[in-house]
Amino acid sequence: MWKGKTARWAILIIGVAFGLWHYLRWSAKRSPAIAENPAENVQAFYKRMAEMGLAREHFTLFLRAFKLEQELEVWVSAGEEKAFQLLVTYPICKNSGHLGPKRKEGDLQVPEGCYLIDRMNPNSSYHLSMGLNYPNASDLIRGDQQEPGSDIFIHGGCVTVGCLPITNPKIEELYQLVTQAQSNGQEQVPVHIFPARMRQDFTPVIRDSPHSLFWAELLPIYEYFEQNRQLPKVKIDATGAYSL
Repeated sequence: MWKGKTARWAILIIGVAFGLWHYLRWSAKRSPAIAENPAENVQAFYKRMAEMGLAREHFTLFLRAFKLEQELEVWVSAGEEKAFQLLVTYPICKNSGHLGPKRKEGDLQVPEGCYLIDRMNPNSSYHLSMGLNYPNASDLIRGDQQEPGSDIFIHGGCVTVGCLPITNPKIEELYQLVTQAQSNGQEQVPVHIFPARMRQDFTPVIRDSPHSLFWAELLPIYEYFEQNRQLPKVKIDATGAYSL
């Protein structure tokens, strides 16, 4: 009997250790910073930027979020006309709603499309937060005309009703980076939010979704950055459609 119990405990311990090992490898891939302290991480980012040929006082930021993968990428460049380089990828702690755009107040959806960080809140109920200009011109046309929704933030904590939470330590890091970029003269940081990484394996999902026409508008925006590592010049027409 004891031999049987010992064997089961051994299997359990091995399973937990194996799972922990995979988690640590996954975490390391998603964020290159080693230090646990947000201030130390930011300094590590500046050091990495220097290795990229970027000065702390002369960089701009671009963020990309992917709802399906629950990832938020932070890209840096010497200027919007220069090629961007990936600095860090943060896990999005929690999602709400489903794949597809936000169209109405209270639908729990995380928006999809092209946005800007247009306000900073150091006194947020979610530790720190950075507001997006949702609803943008497209959302105002395509969303509910009375209540399209509002107050979409990238923030701390791990709860959401349509926002992008990345936990308190990670929002401290990102908040410092965005603040520095603003001090460098970048008035608004662009944020592109996609349903997923729009690679070939996502094509069947696009084709079979009720959001297929909308996602077909986002696809060239995604592909342009993938191919050029530069921000595409996005237009919104009178129907609210995105185009390049």
